Amino acid sequence: MKAVLIQKDKSLVWADVPNPVMGAADALVKIEYAALNRADLLQREGNYPPPPGCPDWMGLEISGTIVDLGEEAKEKSDYKVGDKVCALLGGGGYAEYANIRYDMLMPVPENCTMAEAAALPEAYATAYLNLFMEGNIKPGNTLLMHAGASGLASVIIPMAKAFGIRVITTVISDEKKEAIQHLGADVVVNTKKEDITEILKAELEAGHPVDVAIDCLGGEIMGKCLHFLAHGARWIMIATLAGDLTQIDMRNIYVRNVRIIGSTLRSRKPEVKAQILFSLVKDIWPKVADGSVKPTIYKILPITEAEEAHAILYRGENVGKVVLKV
Repeated sequence: MKAVLIQKDKSLVWADVPNPVMGAADALVKIEYAALNRADLLQREGNYPPPPGCPDWMGLEISGTIVDLGEEAKEKSDYKVGDKVCALLGGGGYAEYANIRYDMLMPVPENCTMAEAAALPEAYATAYLNLFMEGNIKPGNTLLMHAGASGLASVIIPMAKAFGIRVITTVISDEKKEAIQHLGADVVVNTKKEDITEILKAELEAGHPVDVAIDCLGGEIMGKCLHFLAHGARWIMIATLAGDLTQIDMRNIYVRNVRIIGSTLRSRKPEVKAQILFSLVKDIWPKVADGSVKPTIYKILPITEAEEAHAILYRGENVGKVVLKV
């Protein structure tokens, strides 16, 4: 089969690799679409290695068709050959086929295309993990979601709104602000024109302090924002695209009972990931089916154009998910 490999100069090539060897608990899936994540860029740069046992090539979420099942997978699941599925992978989605444990599979939601289904597993599992498990967010709470034009924000914002949560998000231009209006955020802050700390201060004084923040940026501004959160707020760090270092007033942390939580999905144990996916199908798939939560697809490119697909993310031009068609 073929897969997208990272060469020594970090360029990408669609090349021959060994066929997967299916285990007893695996399903062999013929991949139709693979969605991009920023973790793919980190892996390409050598900063985010795949977990032990996963292929070297990138790809954390796919959609496709089951073409074979191991004996344990047959016994312990209701899946059968021919089923359309989407799946969460530790790696290896940029390829023609993948071996996937049966409990990392999910049915494609009703009223969802296969391209959209590929954009669900990693992003929706990350959203669910950080909103409901790490963040323990409740209806009526306020969420701060940085980088509102990102693929993850295009999932988290409508998911939060579907559960009655007030959302503040940030962008870096009026064009991005206009482009994400369909996501339904209550407050959209253009940080090139407005000071997010002043906005958060005003929200606090108006009785709408941030209960949960999901931050993929970090950097200097993170520490400054911590002053203006609700008592007992949770600030969840999932990446540091704006810088690894910040300055924190520790007294503010303990006086306000603020918790700073580091969170990655990829590092979770398989049984934890399986529980997250089970909860997704139970709690979120009905909202995908009725259209109240829907992935935003920015562009679909052939998998042979993975280089250009990555360039879109590097340039930061996408609003929503970039997907590769295999």
